Amino acid sequence: MSSMEVETKRETQTGDRFGRFAASAYFWLGSKWAFLCAGLIITAWVVSGPIFHYSDTWQLVINTGTTIVTFLMVFLIQNTQNRDARAINLKLDELIRAIDKARDHMMNIEKLSDVELDVLDAQFEEMRAAGADAAVKSRSRQVVD
Repeated sequence: MSSMEVETKRETQTGDRFGRFAASAYFWLGSKWAFLCAGLIITAWVVSGPIFHYSDTWQLVINTGTTIVTFLMVFLIQNTQNRDARAINLKLDELIRAIDKARDHMMNIEKLSDVELDVLDAQFEEMRAAGADAAVKSRSRQVVD
């Protein structure tokens, strides 16, 4: 195995560790059990209010905790959405490649500039309009017949 292959394997394993962690955390933190735990923590915090005389420290505990959790969740959610979007794009690319009539240059279009995407969008809008016109004409011919 070459040094480049070893380095790539090492990077993949490191990336996979975080990817596996993010996917697992995303799965569990999105479950009804995580919601139940969060609800219980909030309930315990509210119930402890009179004990701590609704002090500034009591409020700071929940504010700090929710801020930290929110901050970390943003990165987990973004990681899983990036991975999901990439997987969907690869699946679509495979479908485009496999269909003879599909335009192969449509593969990987998510990397085009906004201007290039606007041009493609305009082309598809013209196709949709032409298809709608054809459908209307077809229906009107059926009514006449």
